[in-house]
Amino acid sequence: MPLGVDDMNLDTLRQLVARCRCKGQRDLGWPREWCPNRIKQPGTDGYYFSDVGAWEFIADQLEAGHPYEELYLDKPPGALAIVMKIRLAPNVPLLYVKVQIGPGNKVLGRSFHYSNH
Repeated sequence: MPLGVDDMNLDTLRQLVARCRCKGQRDLGWPREWCPNRIKQPGTDGYYFSDVGAWEFIADQLEAGHPYEELYLDKPPGALAIVMKIRLAPNVPLLYVKVQIGPGNKVLGRSFHYSNH
């Protein structure tokens, strides 16, 4: 079931948002499908996301209370991740975003691509 801002500890959510915005606290995990340069930014004239723009967008969505799901991953076993499915525009597939809480509470980007479902 999707979770929202009220479900996750608010302090944990704030820390996650801060880590998404801090270059030294974020990285890419494995396995991953991290493709921001293939995703058109909403509200622009066809510009694509950059890596930094993707992280900022994730942080903005979490701050705005976009619904998400928490799940435990198979790879690496038992790692906690947050998944969001975001509607960017009508007639465009949903954006699928997954970030993992990694070692040292670093946030790891795992997925940023159009949904296949």
